Amino acid sequence: MNLKKITFLLLFCCMALSAQSQYNCLKNLDDAKGLSKKVVESFMNSKISKSFEEMKYYWPIPDNEVDDLEQKTTKYLNILEDRMMGKPIGYEKIKEEAISDFAIRETYMVKYPISAIRLKFVYYKNEKGWILNSFKWDDTFSEEFK
Repeated sequence: MNLKKITFLLLFCCMALSAQSQYNCLKNLDDAKGLSKKVVESFMNSKISKSFEEMKYYWPIPDNEVDDLEQKTTKYLNILEDRMMGKPIGYEKIKEEAISDFAIRETYMVKYPISAIRLKFVYYKNEKGWILNSFKWDDTFSEEFK
């Protein structure tokens, strides 16, 4: 292999690794809470793609994993809306929990005519700011009664 090929290969590998690990940080906790609210509102308005695009920017996982989660979410929410729940009728923030000053979890409920789904956001504060550490949604919320 000549030097040009090796240099190109190294440059390509570095770019691929850096693209894989690039994410942005939210400046403060209010911005993180604002992101949660935007995502919940998009869920409520059946704009799932918009929700995941908002999160992808601050979520340090590979884009293809976020895209896969988006596709599955769209599929299952369509099934829930068509077969059981109808269209969303509102949302509510039901819980906010913190671990010291470096982690927070927000829980929202998106309400439907006959049930609700729960959305959970976990944010972590690193040296650069706040990142979305995890996002989860489900249609079981019995543990919220504890």
